[in-house]
Amino acid sequence: MTPRDASDPNNGRWSDLDRPPLNAAALRRGLVREGGLWTAVEVVSRTGSTNSDLVALAAAGKADEGTVLVAEEQTSGRGRLDRQWTAPARSGLFFSVLLRPAQVPVERWGWLPLLTGVAVATGLSRAAGVDTALKWPNDLLVTVGGEERKAGGILAERAGADGVVLGVGVNVTLRAEELPVPQAGSLALAGAVSTDRDPLLRAVLRSLAEWYGRWRDAGGDPTVSGLQETYAAGCATLGRVVRAELPGDRSVVGEAVAVDGDGRLVIASETGVQEPVGAGDIVHLRPA
Repeated sequence: MTPRDASDPNNGRWSDLDRPPLNAAALRRGLVREGGLWTAVEVVSRTGSTNSDLVALAAAGKADEGTVLVAEEQTSGRGRLDRQWTAPARSGLFFSVLLRPAQVPVERWGWLPLLTGVAVATGLSRAAGVDTALKWPNDLLVTVGGEERKAGGILAERAGADGVVLGVGVNVTLRAEELPVPQAGSLALAGAVSTDRDPLLRAVLRSLAEWYGRWRDAGGDPTVSGLQETYAAGCATLGRVVRAELPGDRSVVGEAVAVDGDGRLVIASETGVQEPVGAGDIVHLRPA
């Protein structure tokens, strides 16, 4: 992890007064407690990728379950399939968490990115006062000017035999001229009632702890935990005609009709054939 050069006026702690730094001590006081999920919260000013850093710490035996690593800026942030994620310093929430769901069969761990999406969407809806939706499998959508736009994403990576690192990136105060692509959005552009990142991060992490506990206690069962039903209710992909682009130049076109018990998107073709598509198999999912 490389700290920012505070001597550079463009990199200073107060270089953008609309984007104050996170208060690490206050976050720890609010989140780390005996018997709770979160065991450590660290905030770094700048790093390449919080996911890469936390995977490395876990591999070295230097991170317990419930470790949260937050960056004010990521220089090599990654999305699914190693797509790049960039944003100005202190303009969003960029963090990773380490979970070790030992009580849950490994074949159900594929629900963790979807669970994280539900937790992020519900936490931000409450704390920021914005309508959120999920694009299967891992995008957070907000509405800007009547148009759905991507404001966040989730990346899951294995950390050894018993761990998973979940990375979250959410655009909070990104301005229109700062958007990396026109289809991107932010909580501020969606009319959020609050863009104070401290309470937003606490709300998301509390929501994640709640959903993770419910899912873990149910042995990872998405039906018993209520996760499958809740995800489907907030998934903007369902009910739409989509094209799933798969490896080998193969594609599946049809209506997205369900998310099955394994977290796969079920696409029904015009002939009525239903084909489940897994997140690990898909290259792109687009409107047809």
